[in-house]
Amino acid sequence: MKLMDRRGALRLGLASFGALSLGARAGFGHDNPMPPELRDEIERQPFAPVLGNPAGDITLTEFFDYNCPHCRTAVPVMKRLIAADPKLRVVFREWPIFGEGSYFATQASLATLKQGRYLEFHEALMQIRGKAEETSVMAVVRKTGLDEARLKRDMESAEVLGHIDHSMQLGDHLGLAGTPTFIAGHDGLFGGQDLASLTALVAQARRDLL
Repeated sequence: MKLMDRRGALRLGLASFGALSLGARAGFGHDNPMPPELRDEIERQPFAPVLGNPAGDITLTEFFDYNCPHCRTAVPVMKRLIAADPKLRVVFREWPIFGEGSYFATQASLATLKQGRYLEFHEALMQIRGKAEETSVMAVVRKTGLDEARLKRDMESAEVLGHIDHSMQLGDHLGLAGTPTFIAGHDGLFGGQDLASLTALVAQARRDLL
């Protein structure tokens, strides 16, 4: 698989349950639609953070890393997309591919789900100047007033570590090119995206699936 432009499109769901064909634009016909089993693996992992409408009619999944510049700039775009589409369900798949600092940030972020503070903490991490690593992440923990002792315990929980392992396996299985990657329906986009591109991706998924 060749890596193309970071704003390129992906074609998902070949018979092998994995390989992505780059360069296909969302909206083309699908000779090999994504199998339902693979869609469930991407969209329905029990511990995955869900934003927007939990009962929405279509799901957009974002694979991201806290040390990815394009992921940081995607935050306001995703907020606008969710606000504009009350039927959209959004799943975050934390995919720490930029090293130990990213892995620590992901552990901490997912652990905040157990304190009901995920979105607040997620947005604060995305605003870090410089690298997300243990020192900067723990500074955000203290600034947001989280229970630090509980968070450190929860970072090592089966739910947190299992979700990270699952996302890493999915990323490898799908052959994802990098972060951020956005998947909806049978198609996806990777790299920095504007609101119009993500809106079009979601609209195509609705045409394909509903």
